Amino acid sequence: MEDNLSPEHLKQTLKDALVELLHEEPDVFRQAFAEALEDAALSEAIREGQATEPVDRDAIFDLLEARD
Repeated sequence: MEDNLSPEHLKQTLKDALVELLHEEPDVFRQAFAEALEDAALSEAIREGQATEPVDRDAIFDLLEARD
């Protein structure tokens, strides 16, 4: 019996599905890609924030109010 779930077959099937999605529903693909980028950026911001010293909430609002 042939193994239809070989890595090569799965890879080609995924490529075919992505190409079809790009041609038929470009907005869906754009939205999914944008959300993935946002998630990656948020994850990086969280990692960077964990490596810094905590800041008092009032100090943050003082800085924001000074920009007005």
